[in-house]
Amino acid sequence: MKRPNQRGMTLVELIVAFTIMLILTTMAVPMARYKVRVERERTLHHALREIRAAIDKYKDICDQGYLGQPKADTRCYPENLDILVEGVKTNTPDGKKMKFLRSIPRDPFTGSTEWGLRSDQDEATALTWGGENVFDVYSKTTERPHEGPPYSEW
Repeated sequence: MKRPNQRGMTLVELIVAFTIMLILTTMAVPMARYKVRVERERTLHHALREIRAAIDKYKDICDQGYLGQPKADTRCYPENLDILVEGVKTNTPDGKKMKFLRSIPRDPFTGSTEWGLRSDQDEATALTWGGENVFDVYSKTTERPHEGPPYSEW
């Protein structure tokens, strides 16, 4: 029995309240993990698109002859990703330096700016780099999405 001046909750009320909070928390954690994964996947797609667009732009500019004579094995692809950030001198009259990326994006799954690289002589799904040029990039994570191909094949 409660006295009129007594305040607070009984033990049973506390147990019921904590049980309800526990149930709601166990439902929210998987949803939060799913949201984090979806955001990482979206960031990975964006980063891959950005790097690949820079590689393609470099290739187009090189094919047009603005970067001078390409090295023998590169076939007008960049030798590494750092070239896209540092820039390359053009052989135009003003000789300006052309940059293709402001910085190398971070891989959201590894937290690193180190990407897996493929040259145009490598197999399409190769996980080793021949070193001739940078034709494509992929994530080095071993994680897999819930459905579909692994992140390294995106």
